[in-house]
Amino acid sequence: MPVNRPIYLDNQATTPCDPRVLAAMLPWFTENFANPHSAEHAMGRQAEAAVETARAQVAALIGADGREIVFTSGATESNNIAIKGAARHARRVADPRLRVITLATEHKCVLESVADLAEDGFDPVVLPVRRDGTLDPDVLREALAVPTLLVSVMAVNNETGVIQNLATIGPIVKQAGALLHVDAAQAVGKIAIDLDVGIDLLSISGHKVYGPKGVVALYVRRRPRARVAALFSGGSQERGLRSGTLPTPLVVGLGEACRIASAEMAEDNARIAALRDRLWAALSNTFPGLALNGHPTQRIAGNLNLTFPHGTAAALMAANPDICVSTGSACSSAAVEPSYVLRAMGLGEAEASRTLRVGIGRFTSRAEIDAAAQGFAASLVHSQA
Repeated sequence: MPVNRPIYLDNQATTPCDPRVLAAMLPWFTENFANPHSAEHAMGRQAEAAVETARAQVAALIGADGREIVFTSGATESNNIAIKGAARHARRVADPRLRVITLATEHKCVLESVADLAEDGFDPVVLPVRRDGTLDPDVLREALAVPTLLVSVMAVNNETGVIQNLATIGPIVKQAGALLHVDAAQAVGKIAIDLDVGIDLLSISGHKVYGPKGVVALYVRRRPRARVAALFSGGSQERGLRSGTLPTPLVVGLGEACRIASAEMAEDNARIAALRDRLWAALSNTFPGLALNGHPTQRIAGNLNLTFPHGTAAALMAANPDICVSTGSACSSAAVEPSYVLRAMGLGEAEASRTLRVGIGRFTSRAEIDAAAQGFAASLVHSQA
């Protein structure tokens, strides 16, 4: 069966907006465009009610209370609020703990947020990961021997799809008395989230879960309360943590995306995993020596991070302009150096230069998977001709 070009296989960079999400959003652009904070009139109250419904939908997906959900503009903002906000509050109350811990494979916005705290006298610590991309619990325990304010660990890596074992990490962090922040942008809607492992702060991204860009939720635990100070001043919306007028259509879209994920996550994962396995089988047959980076089973269904045995990833992409894949994080795409995530996992520069990230999603078809496999195979034949 022919497929529409291009073939989109970059679902960890962003996902297409689900048509049902778009349908839920449209009336709030046209029929009721009121400010959700204008509670003096009927249209404002209706918009406010829509926002609160969306807040409950987001909370339901992760097992939280709606009062624990704060809307922001993006995962970068949410991660900054969580990390820097926790540090700012600690400084205000003269908390003596200065250590802030994260991993070498975290998203750039987390690594940079933690690094920035050094200017304020905090002690940033970046822990290594194992070859499979997972954190060694003993390494974490050793780092926590020094009194620690916060640990930030992403649930699912944005390049390799590796799932960190939060059920092990959380209790270790809690025993040390530190806060646990989780960047769950790549996890929510793809794997179950258990807040009870000890998560205090958690970032959710709309455009990674078939919702709109420009809206994200930050979970902030109420009991026991995770104390976070706001990073900028304004009208005290979102319980004072994130001032500014909420974009009702985008918030509604995030809520609908989370509602759909709650209902369809298991079905999506089963279908996506089958497509992933189909592509892996075809590519491994075509490219003997093809390597899968990251833990072989502790990973989300839709990710294949592949190191090809020869050539370069850039050349493979150039030979297949209608196949949308990437060489790493979309947020670092301007960088010319090999992926820092892969380097942290022990890959050399040459290996990293031969690596592609393939992200399969809800709307990927079997015909597209087969066409992509054939396209890559044709590139190999052409290169050997």
